[in-house]
Amino acid sequence: MNKKIALLLLGLLFFSSKLVAQTTPALSTQELVNLCQAPGTPENRSFCIGYSTAIYDTYLVTRHPVKAKHFICVKQPAPPIDTVISEFVNWANQNSQYLKMPAPDTAMRFLAQRFPCSGK
Repeated sequence: MNKKIALLLLGLLFFSSKLVAQTTPALSTQELVNLCQAPGTPENRSFCIGYSTAIYDTYLVTRHPVKAKHFICVKQPAPPIDTVISEFVNWANQNSQYLKMPAPDTAMRFLAQRFPCSGK
């Protein structure tokens, strides 16, 4: 009997997490800009850096060398993250047509323009 209850609870947990994942919208560009604007609280700064880093890290690990070539090429040494975030905030405010879009989409647009791959 305990195994049946455990399986039932596990199934409910699985389906409820799927439901939450499907109903939670991505952060909008405007929301990310609001969190990343200086001066901000330490909590907002930490979230902004973490979220922005996650967007870029996800891009890096999902590129396939043949099927999905890189379109963002950050030359090393890379600029400080605070500089790039400030540039993103300014760019997003100047490109207000993207403010309602999901933040990861807009961040990728910005990074592709800011750090294009030359000759690739």
